[in-house]
Parts: sequence; structure tokens; C-alpha cells
Amino acid sequence: MASAQTAATQKTSASGQAAKFGVRTIKPGERGALVKELQRLLRRAGFRTTVDGVYGPGTQRTVGRFQRAARLKVTGIATRATLSRLRSAASGKAAVNTSGGYDSTRGSGRHKHLGDRIPLRRGMSGHDVKVLQAYLRRAGFRTSVDGEFGSGTYRTVRRFEREAEARVDGVVSAADIDELRSQVDGDDGVAPAIPTEPAPLGPGEQATVGKDGLAIAPAAAPQAVKDIIAAGNAIAKKPYRYGGGHGRWNDTGYDCSGSVSYALHGAGLLNQALTSGDFTRWGDRGAGQWVTIYGNSGHVYMIVAGLRFDTSGRREDGTRWHTSKRSSSGYVATHPPGL
Repeated sequence: MASAQTAATQKTSASGQAAKFGVRTIKPGERGALVKELQRLLRRAGFRTTVDGVYGPGTQRTVGRFQRAARLKVTGIATRATLSRLRSAASGKAAVNTSGGYDSTRGSGRHKHLGDRIPLRRGMSGHDVKVLQAYLRRAGFRTSVDGEFGSGTYRTVRRFEREAEARVDGVVSAADIDELRSQVDGDDGVAPAIPTEPAPLGPGEQATVGKDGLAIAPAAAPQAVKDIIAAGNAIAKKPYRYGGGHGRWNDTGYDCSGSVSYALHGAGLLNQALTSGDFTRWGDRGAGQWVTIYGNSGHVYMIVAGLRFDTSGRREDGTRWHTSKRSSSGYVATHPPGL
């Protein structure tokens, strides 16, 4: 009986906290029901985020991405204005030809910018739809730029969503807007280039692979090694795409050198992506204590705390992290200085 009463009390408390959502700013570092509601709404707005009630770096970056999509000041702090717009955008409701779930110009009919209305969907029209179409064209998708969200634009949006590995529904969510802006404008000044959560930690000096295909960093490793693993986890299951990761850090897929570059950039060791051949001349020659990069003119992979991070084998293992070994014959070994 006592246990049931305790559970009921906790449920009531959580409901009370959720009811206060939007009343005040929610800040990074907070925990609890309000943060969980924030994370749930971000998910409903199309963003991939963990719903754990912890306002960590990942949630902060996702809030920043919503703010960019909704044309708010990008701070990563969930202000009352941000929460209000997020709640509306996540509702998914849209009155045809008038407003999205969120409409910054409600009643005026002046939708000048992409993000003035969220979501955008078939049947709507306006200058913001024309901007959407122009962005789709700049991202490489053929579509008319007429300000009318008709069947043609609907099909184009679905192609874009499919390539971006987003929910394919033809409805332009906040996450779709952010991804489209990332592909066309890049991420400079918007959010950190490497959106990662800290890597989970395990004992000893040897990294392992969890059941989810992500690497578990050894607690004894230097912070830079843990950061490499965290960044590697962020793209471990991304598809292979030739040229992916070169030109912009946040991409829909990564080739071998783009993958290794991304992981090293996540630890602050690279400012721009290198080719596989570049890695034969990068860093210090020979194997490192924690990290060794094996490169030649056609391929590159690396060993991080005993695990192989390699695009080869991703189809078999479902991840870029592998416990199996491969021959290093024909490769030049280098390593980050000090690692």
C-alpha cells in the first residue's frame, strides 16, 4: 500500500511540474519533469533527442537548432518565448493557406521568411513557401519556386526528408527547416559543429562496443580520447556517402576520411576534414598509445583505445565501431601528438 501511495504521489508531483511548463525559462543543467516535457516537444518537432529529464549539452544544442528554425536568437536556453513557440510548432496543426502550428505573423498574412510558420504543409502558400522552395533548389532538389505548396513541392520535400534520414511525411517540421538550412548555409555561428553526448564510460583502458553499436570509452583514457569516441558515436550508424563530411561537418552521410576527420574534430584536433592521403602526413609518425590512424591514398581508418573505427564493415556490424581486426599492410600509421 505504501509503495502504491508513493507512486501516486510521484505521479501527481510530475503532473504538477509538467503543468508549469512555459511559465518560466528552463536552463541547461536542470533536471526533472519540465526538462522531460521540453525534450518530448523537441521530438514532436522532429528533432532526435533523448528524453531523460537532463538538460545536458545535447538538449542545449537541440534547443539552439529549434531557435534557428523558428528565427529566434540562438542561445540554447529555453526561454518562455522559445517554449511557447516550440509548443505551437510541435502541435503539428496547420490551417491551410493561413498558418502553421507556430505563426510569428499570425493574422497579418505576411510570411516572409522560412520559419515564420512551422510546420509548412501541402495546401499552404506564401513567400515563406517560396523561400522553402528556393532552399530545396539550392540543396540540389528540383522544384518550382512559385510560393505554392502543391503536390510537386510535397514530393520534393519527401525526397529531401528521405535523403536526410528524417521522418518522411511531406510536412516541413522545425527539424526539417534546421536540416535544410544546415545543408545550404552551414552551421557557423548557429550551433557547435559536432553535436555529441559524452561517451558512456567503462572500467580499464580498453574501449568496448555496447549492444546499441556505440563505443564505451575507458574511464582511464585521456579526455581527448573520450571526446573522439563521443564524436564517433554521433555518426557511428550514419550511412556511407562518398564525399560526406567534406565541406560541412554535419552531413547526411560520411566517407572513410570524413568519418575519421569528424571524430578527431570532435576532440578539437582538426579544424577541417582531411582526405585519406592527407592522414599519411598528419600528426606524428607511427602507432600511438591510445589512437593510431592507418591511411593510404584510398582508405583510412583508426584504432581508438583498442577499437577499430572504420567505414568498412559498417553493413555487417551496423556501426563504424568494430572489435575485429584488419591487416594494416600497405597503410601508413600516424597518431595525434600526445595520444
